[in-house]
Amino acid sequence: MTGETSRLNVLMVTARYFPYMGGIETHVHEAGRRLASKGNSITILTTTSATALPKEEVIEGMRIIRVRAWPSQRDYYIAPAMFSLIKDGAWDLVHCQGCHTFVPPLAMLAAKEANIPYIVTFHTGGHSSSFRSRIRGIQWKLLRPLLADASRLIGVSRFEADYFRDLLHLPAAQFAVIPNGATLPDFTQLPAKTSVQTLIVSVGRLERYKGHQHLITALPNIRKWRSDARLLIVGAGPYEAALCEWAQSVGVAEHVEIRAVPAGDRRAMTELLSQAALVALLSEYEAHPVAVMEALALRRPVLVADTSGLRELAEEGLVRAIPLKSSPEQVALAVQQQIEEPIVPPAHFVLPTWDDCARQLQMIYNTPIKRESCAS
Repeated sequence: MTGETSRLNVLMVTARYFPYMGGIETHVHEAGRRLASKGNSITILTTTSATALPKEEVIEGMRIIRVRAWPSQRDYYIAPAMFSLIKDGAWDLVHCQGCHTFVPPLAMLAAKEANIPYIVTFHTGGHSSSFRSRIRGIQWKLLRPLLADASRLIGVSRFEADYFRDLLHLPAAQFAVIPNGATLPDFTQLPAKTSVQTLIVSVGRLERYKGHQHLITALPNIRKWRSDARLLIVGAGPYEAALCEWAQSVGVAEHVEIRAVPAGDRRAMTELLSQAALVALLSEYEAHPVAVMEALALRRPVLVADTSGLRELAEEGLVRAIPLKSSPEQVALAVQQQIEEPIVPPAHFVLPTWDDCARQLQMIYNTPIKRESCAS
């Protein structure tokens, strides 16, 4: 791999990191620790509203720096302390992980003022606020001057890269696609499938836009076909109480369980997914969901909504997709079809891994460094 022996001082900036859960957090951790193992100096600058978390620590060879963000109960992540840490640090490169909070524009501004090359991985996602979802296009256009100065813009899916290229009218050469990985613990050591019921696993943070409620409302119809069917919702978030009420209202509360898996415990997630008859993500918007990639790595049948980056997986023949506004009866029928006649990756298909992700990032990391040294 080109440049593996060159030690780069890289600052990854992200609104959230472990112990918080999510796709970006997993991406940063899995890619970051692999880049650190290749000899790079990797520092993760992130925010927290929890005073119990250490301000600084080392995790798997990565230095983690946490600063306070405001307001504590909202996802704006206004963290002014980041600016001086970025501007005054001796960084070779700043990598902004995510683009939807106040963190990335602050990081890009600081890097630009300090003449530090920076790259951005978009990691776009949906939002339960319809207003926030509607203004996303305006938000991205306001960021265009800063994004235009990035050494590279990275989408985790072809859909995401194409979307930003077309919306912002930036050159195709500035974009790259680096998917999330699907590296899981040794499959040969997984316990044998023990579930005697038809287990449907709906994955994702507990937010309205993630679509868990669609599986709940479809469950009565699913149980007409499979009386042993039960739904396990895996995630944490503010929508939990509403989902519990939803299950009560349609009379399936005793067949619905909501459970979180600790951040970073990929083996626990692997064991859980391996028990599923079906994994579902009926989300309104996803760029390239980590949990779906892990389910595909286990060759579990996956059902998704026909939208955003999920559609791309369906077009590749890896998952089954249904219209976003499907009725409970249509969702139940699709569940039945995907269990009885599953669409799964072909045996010869090679899914991207976190090693692949880190290898491609290393190549991109080296590019702006060489560009700067040539210009000096």
